[in-house]
Amino acid sequence: MATLTQPEIGFTPAAAARVAAIAAKQGKPAILRLSVEGGGCSGFQYKFGFADVVESDDSVAEVDGVRLVVDSISLDLVRGAQVDYVDNLGGAHFAVTNPNAASGCGCGTSFSV
Repeated sequence: MATLTQPEIGFTPAAAARVAAIAAKQGKPAILRLSVEGGGCSGFQYKFGFADVVESDDSVAEVDGVRLVVDSISLDLVRGAQVDYVDNLGGAHFAVTNPNAASGCGCGTSFSV
């Protein structure tokens, strides 16, 4: 596990607070896993889920005791990105601002490089 002093991915306090709230309700560790899979309307899609443990090849960003983990393969596609939690008229969701994405879909869940 590589805990990053200068994280290769950003994690906002709003996202950390939402992860902490969901984890507490579910009785799970406050560890959010971001991975990238093939698919979606633009070629790749973001996948979020809770993790029970941090794996040995994970990169970790930590905010307020909440961890965001990304596996080494997915990290190549999201390095430099920022994960936020957005709650507005369009709905509430985790949002990724990814500087590596050449284009994305309208809903923000898939991208191409």
